[in-house]
Amino acid sequence: MPYVSIKVAGSLTREQKAKIAEEVSDTLERIAKKPKSYTYITFEEIAGENWAVEGKLLDS
Repeated sequence: MPYVSIKVAGSLTREQKAKIAEEVSDTLERIAKKPKSYTYITFEEIAGENWAVEGKLLDS
């Protein structure tokens, strides 16, 4: 049973999450032969103040 955790800086719309979930599930089914019904996906939206790149917070 695949479990996919997706973390993003900022936020996604419901439509974006739905499309991402569909694409990830399709890919796992096609390549790994894992049924979509067994694939679990979670989304974690992280505020820019809690995410840093190159030593700088994204909300800077």
